[in-house]
Amino acid sequence: MDKVTRLALENGVVIFSKSTCCLCYTVDVLFQEIGVKPLVHEIDQDPDGREMEQALMSLGCRSPVPTVFIGGKLVGSINEVMSLHLDGSLIPLLQPYPEAQNA
Repeated sequence: MDKVTRLALENGVVIFSKSTCCLCYTVDVLFQEIGVKPLVHEIDQDPDGREMEQALMSLGCRSPVPTVFIGGKLVGSINEVMSLHLDGSLIPLLQPYPEAQNA
């Protein structure tokens, strides 16, 4: 949980992802189309990935990926992100983070 929390708090926009997840890729492309470069953390390539997956699930995520944090706050998965985008609420949330770090 500590690593998930640290990454979420230290970066404006974070997507917890798996390298083989097409929905994760879709969320990343959406943010980049909006002009935001999120930190995409591939948990399947992290030695602590299993623990991170469990931590994300313990936060209430139905699926561990994609899980999005904006400004250190859990937004949710693709359903929540797309709902925010469609009702016009996503871009205002992202405005403070146009140059979000990408590692």
